[in-house]
Amino acid sequence: MIFGDRQVTYDYADLNEIALARATTIHKAQGSEYPVVIMPLFMQHFLMLSRNLFYTGLTRARKLVIIVGESKAIGLAVKQVSDRHRYTYLAQRLTKFADSQS
Repeated sequence: MIFGDRQVTYDYADLNEIALARATTIHKAQGSEYPVVIMPLFMQHFLMLSRNLFYTGLTRARKLVIIVGESKAIGLAVKQVSDRHRYTYLAQRLTKFADSQS
């Protein structure tokens, strides 16, 4: 098997140590759970660092979360509350629908 730029040889007896893994974004993982989540947090993507995304990423793991990155990025994600008001008019639409049903 090739990992990065180096080749690794596994004995047939060690094949049970290999597991299929996939990478996905926090956005695509919403509503899903995984046994282990590895979250990279770096300052290069500081615009994406927010408490709600950090929380969503953490809560996708059933057993283990591994956070890889800078402590400064983790601190920024925890402090950054980005609860933006969404202009969906959902409440108005539900009220209008309920009124039309009666």
